[in-house]
Amino acid sequence: MWTSGRMSNAKNLFGLGISLYFWGLMDLTTTVLSESARPLTEGQEDNLSDKLHQRMKRSWVWNQFFVLEEYTGTDPLYVGKLHSDMDRGDGSIKYILSGEGAGIVFTIDDTTGDIHAIQRLDREERSQYTLRAQALDRRTGRPMEPESEFIIKIQDINDNEPKFLDGPYVASVPEMSPVGTSVIQVTATDADDPTYGNSARVVYSILQGQPYFSVDSRTGLIRTALMNMDREAKEYYEVIIQAKDMGGQLGGLAGTTTVNITLSDVNDNPPRFPQKHYQMSVLESAPVSSTVGRVVAKDLDEGINAEMKYSLVDGDGLDVFDINTDPNYQVGIITVRKPLSFESKKSYTLKVEGANPHLEMRFLNLGPFRDTTTVHISVEDVDEPPVFEPSIYFVEVPEDVDIGTTIQIISAKDPDVTNNSIRYSIDRSSDPGRFFYVDITSGALMTARPLDREDISWHNITVLAMELNNPSQVGSVSVTVKVLDVNDNAPEFARFYETFVCENAKAGQLIQTVSAIDRDDPQEGQHFYYSLAPEAANNPNFTLRDNQDNTAWILTRRSGFRQHEQNTFYLPILISDNGRPVLSSTCTLTVHVCSCDDEGMVMSCNAEAYVLPVSLSRGALIAILACIFVLLVLVLLILSMRRQRKQPYIIDEEENIHENIVRYDDEGGGEEDTEAFDIAAMWNPREAQLVVKNRQDMLPEIESLSRYVPQACVMDNNVHNYVLAKLYEADMDLWAPPFDSLQTYMFEGNGSVAESLSSLQSVTTDSDQSYDYLTDWGPRFKKLAEMYGATDSSGALW
Repeated sequence: MWTSGRMSNAKNLFGLGISLYFWGLMDLTTTVLSESARPLTEGQEDNLSDKLHQRMKRSWVWNQFFVLEEYTGTDPLYVGKLHSDMDRGDGSIKYILSGEGAGIVFTIDDTTGDIHAIQRLDREERSQYTLRAQALDRRTGRPMEPESEFIIKIQDINDNEPKFLDGPYVASVPEMSPVGTSVIQVTATDADDPTYGNSARVVYSILQGQPYFSVDSRTGLIRTALMNMDREAKEYYEVIIQAKDMGGQLGGLAGTTTVNITLSDVNDNPPRFPQKHYQMSVLESAPVSSTVGRVVAKDLDEGINAEMKYSLVDGDGLDVFDINTDPNYQVGIITVRKPLSFESKKSYTLKVEGANPHLEMRFLNLGPFRDTTTVHISVEDVDEPPVFEPSIYFVEVPEDVDIGTTIQIISAKDPDVTNNSIRYSIDRSSDPGRFFYVDITSGALMTARPLDREDISWHNITVLAMELNNPSQVGSVSVTVKVLDVNDNAPEFARFYETFVCENAKAGQLIQTVSAIDRDDPQEGQHFYYSLAPEAANNPNFTLRDNQDNTAWILTRRSGFRQHEQNTFYLPILISDNGRPVLSSTCTLTVHVCSCDDEGMVMSCNAEAYVLPVSLSRGALIAILACIFVLLVLVLLILSMRRQRKQPYIIDEEENIHENIVRYDDEGGGEEDTEAFDIAAMWNPREAQLVVKNRQDMLPEIESLSRYVPQACVMDNNVHNYVLAKLYEADMDLWAPPFDSLQTYMFEGNGSVAESLSSLQSVTTDSDQSYDYLTDWGPRFKKLAEMYGATDSSGALW
């Protein structure tokens, strides 16, 4: 029979008593067999085996072992003793220990059965060990009794302090919170055995953070303990919480943690302007939306509680200025809403309000959450460019307006107090064709070139105005000129018409339909009238029918056309429009006589007279080219002879009756010099003719400036208009620069009572006198004959 004993640190009398009790019980209840010490025979072993399998009284008396943790002695810690009733104390029994920690943590004396702990035990690491014991015959190694299992439990002591595993803690609570508002809950854990004594019973207390906060001793919940805690006064708090085991009794172990508590902001502070008066200034030239200045209202709160909204609530500049809120810096930005004028108003006063848009009802008694300030704004004078009145011009002018006609008076003024004089000009980039001219002082906009609606119907020009004393100050205005249509274009064929008539055509047969176009655009629409030209009205071959739809039919008047008699007819057709005045033109329809088959299909239109045969030989081609070459030589010879005949004649000075001073750096052109200038046009431009002849001995670079001047241009009684017309002619002349010759301007303007003083005015007047006799005076008067002679030309056939 096994017995076991336990003694803790050899000082536990209770354990010793229990061991003695088991020893006595084992002696009283167990019979010692003398054969137990002898070796067993095979028969005896079989008999013993059968007995072991039979239910018999257990020879083990077994209990659990208990041992305290954290033993600090130098000797192994005695745990207990194992003993078998077969052990006679002669050392024949050998005790063996196996299981958890056997041989490492626990050892057994194989002779006596004493168990010792040879390592320091920690219940928090392991609370119990399960071991197995067996008694063997030392000589044979055979088991004397069956193996049995027992447990060694580690008894806890208070060797672990409470720990805050989640610390340190961070928490926040709104400022001005009521007393008792929950902030955060802290938790400490103790590794000791909670079922054994008070080693794991934890109690919380606050070491630092009073009187602002308190902690529940049982749950560790932290609450506010002081009312009206203000973030603006103190924002951060460091609270130290202690957790102590043993129920907080003396001798218990303790642990601490830190709780960082921040007061979050609430809107409990109204905004206030640090200045009650602001003084600002702005230039009168400041553009709209430009910044004038900034105002700011201070708010001790932060975040959304410090957001501000600024507005203008009073003042005399509510319609001139505006204020916006900068969301990043919470400042009010005053901007220009309308253009300023120092001359109109020199200063403004504004009342600005700043208010919190997000309010909390429980703090309204701390308000009002708005404040006001006064802003004085002074407008500073600057030198401004001229201003046009109105700011845009729209002009309608007919396209036949005379050069130099004033079509609009452009007006600008200096808005400054000085009111400087204004000078006007045209931005030439807006008028590259130089169709207009503006008077530099009066601003009168005039035409400088003829206008043509069919070329340019709209002109968008920019007129500039600058101050006389400060040319850097320039204003501009847009002038839109609409060119109105006048009936100045005669209708004409829509295309070149060429048709044919068959030899077997009958009278009244339609051979062609014609239509016309007109570049004009009358308001009532275009309508054309067709008729044969007067010289062809009674021709026996063709007639015309006006369809009254802007088209006309050409019909045959007879039959029996023959190619050999006349193979081509030219029919002049008169086309008139419905404008005012009525304009007309004569267009020619070409009609070829062709031979046709019975169905009217063209077979031949005498094409062999105009087309070379395909089988033309090389010799024939050479002959044709030779004839052409001979003709070219003859033409060049004739031109050379005519040039020799026109060599200048040498005459006496008394006989030089030319009325102009020729270019002094020219060697003289003889009779050709009379074409250099038209002196009569300079003496009296009203009676000058449009006929202009160029010199034949040389090509001038520019034609005479005394050419044709339209009569309408001088009807203004304004010599300036006349000069404009002459300037236009000089600009449009593409031939050559002016000759080095003296031009005589004897035109005094229409306003002169004496009018022109020229004695040669009769040279340009119309007369019925015939000058044909000049051709009989010889070569010396050939130029006069060409100037005053008349030639007749003959018309075409139809």
